[in-house]
Amino acid sequence: MLLIMRINEDTLLEGGNVVLVPYNTDHVPRYHQWMCSPELQKLTASEPLTLEQEYDMQRDWREDDDKCTFIILDKQKWADPSIPEQECMVGDVNIFLTDPSDPSLAELEIMIAVPCYRGKGLGKEVTRMMMCYGIHKLGIRKFEVKIGLDNKISIAMFKKFHFRELSVSEVFQEVTLGVTVNEALQKHVFGNMDFMLQREYGKARDSRQATFTPLSL
Repeated sequence: MLLIMRINEDTLLEGGNVVLVPYNTDHVPRYHQWMCSPELQKLTASEPLTLEQEYDMQRDWREDDDKCTFIILDKQKWADPSIPEQECMVGDVNIFLTDPSDPSLAELEIMIAVPCYRGKGLGKEVTRMMMCYGIHKLGIRKFEVKIGLDNKISIAMFKKFHFRELSVSEVFQEVTLGVTVNEALQKHVFGNMDFMLQREYGKARDSRQATFTPLSL
């Protein structure tokens, strides 16, 4: 079985407006604040957790062989080493292996948690980056997403990535969209992949911290 969560534990993906980094314990308090929001609980079909439970969840995700999670950072903020990484967080993105018999099939899930960052194209950029990573690093050939029926903006965005409707659940009020990776998709959506850089997260984080050394009083 491909250990997809552990393969990204030292991976940083840098795009034009966002930086994707592995979900670690430093991110948990901010993530927990987000998930106390009834709106985000509804959007993600999540139950409220205590902070301790959130730490347990982060550790479980970290060790999960079937899940790959990145935290989405505001690149402009992250470029300023005086701003703590936690304050650069704007959302998260996940890839799940949903079928044990087919490791090439994955479900994609994106959350832009901070309201002021929505509607600015970040979801589209993160989708492009994560699909590219999934294809080239994890061997994903088929992607699916589950979206609330009233989330017309997200449905329209994924259709721009050639996703098509697979099924509709009236019970859960959601639609499942899917796409199969082929040469045309890779050419027209991803091109030569010059929109994304991959770096070592540990080195980038250490370098960022070393750049900013607070003055001692």
